[in-house]
Amino acid sequence: MTGPIGFLGTGTITRAIITGLLADPEFANPIIVAPRNAEIATDLAATYPQVTIAEDNQAVSNSSEVVFLAVRPQIASDVIPQIGFRDGQLVISLIAATERETLHEWIKSDVELVQAIPLPFVEDREGVTAIFPRSPRVADLFNRIGTAVECETRTEYDLLAAASATMSLYFGLMARAVDWLEAQGLPEDSGRAYLSAHFQTLAKVASRRSDTSLHRLSREYATKGGLNEQVWTDFDQNGGTRALVDALDRVLLRITK
Repeated sequence: MTGPIGFLGTGTITRAIITGLLADPEFANPIIVAPRNAEIATDLAATYPQVTIAEDNQAVSNSSEVVFLAVRPQIASDVIPQIGFRDGQLVISLIAATERETLHEWIKSDVELVQAIPLPFVEDREGVTAIFPRSPRVADLFNRIGTAVECETRTEYDLLAAASATMSLYFGLMARAVDWLEAQGLPEDSGRAYLSAHFQTLAKVASRRSDTSLHRLSREYATKGGLNEQVWTDFDQNGGTRALVDALDRVLLRITK
């Protein structure tokens, strides 16, 4: 991807994407950021010579071949319609729970519109980013900072968006287990170190054994009548699975409504 890249919205995800991209010394594209979050914008411009701060949102669009929409969903309807875009410009929307039709209504111009769900791990050039529709240029960009998954349908993209909402659940589950360990007398840092490595190892097993169903892995790691089987059974029979499925259903409804 060549040409200047602009970011409308200078928050955590914008910083993560820019940091990941510029960790590669060969990535020389100019990057233009909006001035709204002055602290993050100033820090990025001070850290990376490729980054400049635009006068305003319109200046970002005017100066960029590729524009990221990274504003919060709560203010997107006020911000995006006020900005002019050029026909043929590549616009990558990171705005959650917003229909493509709505984005097109806001943008008005005949742009190439691609939606993406980058997660904070792109800062370390890790993790996966779902994009829709398929776009070689956008896939190439996100493959630089992790792995791009090009979705064939909007349904597939929405489902991955819903699944990505499990990050807080993951850390919350770990936090509750560490809290329990601490209440039993184990120092917090010891419990955290142990469980962080424990969960990391399990994730590697799931990735390495991709030809084995997760249900089968669950059974393999639960000795009959053993401790792992007991914890899974208690979780499942006491409403844990139902709560997770209900939460994902509600997130999907919010995304697709």
